[in-house]
Amino acid sequence: MGMEKRAEQPELLGSDLQSNMDKVKAAFGNSSDIVTERISIAPGSHLEIGYIYTEGLVSSALVQNMMLESCESLRRWIDVFTEADEPNKLDLIRGILAPAGKMKDIIDFQSLYTSVMTGVTVLLIDGFSTGLAVCTQGGEDRSVEEPETQSVVRGPRVGFTENLNTNIALIRRRIKSTDLWLESMEIGKVTKTKVALMYVNSIASDKIVEEVRLRLSRIDIDGILESSYIEELIQDETFTVFPTLYNSERPDVVVSGLLEGRVAIFVDGTPFVLLAPALFVQFYQSAEDYYQRFEFATLIRLLRYICFFISLLAPSLYIAITTFHQELLPSQLLLSLAAQREGIPFPAFIEAVVMELTFEILREAGVRLPKTVGQAVSIVGALVIGQAAVEAGLVSPAMVIVVAVTAISNFVIPSFNMGISIRIIRFIMMLFAATFGLFGITVGLIAMVQHLCSLRSFGVPYMSPMAPLNMPDQKDTILRLPLWGLFSRPRFIGDKNKTREANPPTTKPNKK
Repeated sequence: MGMEKRAEQPELLGSDLQSNMDKVKAAFGNSSDIVTERISIAPGSHLEIGYIYTEGLVSSALVQNMMLESCESLRRWIDVFTEADEPNKLDLIRGILAPAGKMKDIIDFQSLYTSVMTGVTVLLIDGFSTGLAVCTQGGEDRSVEEPETQSVVRGPRVGFTENLNTNIALIRRRIKSTDLWLESMEIGKVTKTKVALMYVNSIASDKIVEEVRLRLSRIDIDGILESSYIEELIQDETFTVFPTLYNSERPDVVVSGLLEGRVAIFVDGTPFVLLAPALFVQFYQSAEDYYQRFEFATLIRLLRYICFFISLLAPSLYIAITTFHQELLPSQLLLSLAAQREGIPFPAFIEAVVMELTFEILREAGVRLPKTVGQAVSIVGALVIGQAAVEAGLVSPAMVIVVAVTAISNFVIPSFNMGISIRIIRFIMMLFAATFGLFGITVGLIAMVQHLCSLRSFGVPYMSPMAPLNMPDQKDTILRLPLWGLFSRPRFIGDKNKTREANPPTTKPNKK
């Protein structure tokens, strides 16, 4: 046991500069992007400094300025350094180099390696077993731009980037409060990805914060490449098609979640920030709902729920009615559909599956192709294939209309993850409809609702505030009341401070 403990101790730096730098080069396999420079401060002074940094992770201008300023400063103080006592020499160097930037001591090789890999420049002084780490992070970063996946007509045109510090700063600019707390950690034994946990301490539930922190600490994996890794590793239910964590690349959406008591999870290297816990109704809300009048926002939300049912059930209802329940259709419509299906060699189920798969292929091809041609190919492909299939007698015109309306309705849903879930369940519902008709669709819906009600997101019921029913929270679910009516936070999320407005008006605001 004693040998194991000694083996776990980090290897300390030596006092010989050349030996330390050779060991760093060997540790990185003599990688060409690991720059090691050795500079003699003044002839005859025996004072040499080594600079170690990773090219591309540092600001080249900042590193060069630091090297020039530090060398010039040390040359001016070389006489004082030579006459100083041995214990005070490092303090003297630390004081001379303090203007160069934020600095901390490095005493072991593991800390040195971690610093170099995060864009920090390490200074090693010949004759001293302590190095100095100076923050010189820089390199190429994508500028703050408008988010592509969650665009709005009215609202901020600001989106997260792949830089963790930039993303955190975007939140700090919007919440200027000491209650906004941030916890940082590294996850990934190889990638050592920085992950940050952010919440408003006076609003967020301590139980939820502790649960998120615990689940993150349990992750033991080689690398985290995107926030989806974190999402999959900490979600409550693995075997479900529904997302139980919400992701967004809009700072205003994350700020809104934080003010409701949610916890934000930032991952370095991705513009998508996770929000926990997540509710089913949250995926049908858009940032623009709060930038438009409440009447318009309510109308759009109702439209989204209608599109949810169209996207989920339209092909299934067509299959069930045309196969088992023709008596439900008006005579004129039934005759029209029968005339269209005359000569079609496939049953309605096969016809619907083929058309849905074809559209999914076209949609995926449009995503993978270059932007300049992807949209044109998907649109032209759908038109050409649909028209050709009808003229060839393989599918009916009514089926083409159903598939097109279904696909368009799926695009209305703001969350891409929820859209994927509906696309998966749609095929299951089509199978139920082809087997048992409307009875099968009813059974499928009951099973889906039962599954949704059984889900939890960090202990919070997924279908709240509808199941369990909470009437005060209905003000911002399917409907959206005026802003002066949203005076309380969701009951299941923020349990510390439930009041959003100090004095919520009981009547309409005064027009004076």
